Amino acid sequence: MSNLDQAISIAVKAHSDQFDKAGRPYILHPLRLMFRFEDEPEMIVAVMHDVIEDSDFTYEDLKKLGFSTEVIAAIDCLTRRENEDYENFILRASQNILAKKIKIEDIKDNLDLTRLNNITKTDLQRIEKYHRALKVLDTASK
Repeated sequence: MSNLDQAISIAVKAHSDQFDKAGRPYILHPLRLMFRFEDEPEMIVAVMHDVIEDSDFTYEDLKKLGFSTEVIAAIDCLTRRENEDYENFILRASQNILAKKIKIEDIKDNLDLTRLNNITKTDLQRIEKYHRALKVLDTASK
């Protein structure tokens, strides 16, 4: 099994029984991200970007399964720490080129309001937060 096949399988397992804000299977989000890339490490990180945060998988599991240091480091940068505020999380993600690419596409996908049945004040606040994050990511490392 290729690393990409394995990554997809892990993501499906990690996100089983999870749903997005519109009530759709959550796995569709990482799959949409994966299809925005052509480079295999980018595709792997995209599909697994929430695996550590949202499941019992660990970095050690990923290492044992043969994922590269580059991939694991990017996933680590995309995994929000307990008690880490969003702004610091975005700054940390912006320091890794691969993570930064994935986070930009992650936010763009999350900005797609057409997936929601109705838009609440909370949704609008989240959209503002995402726009601020995109500005930080866009200016980082330039």
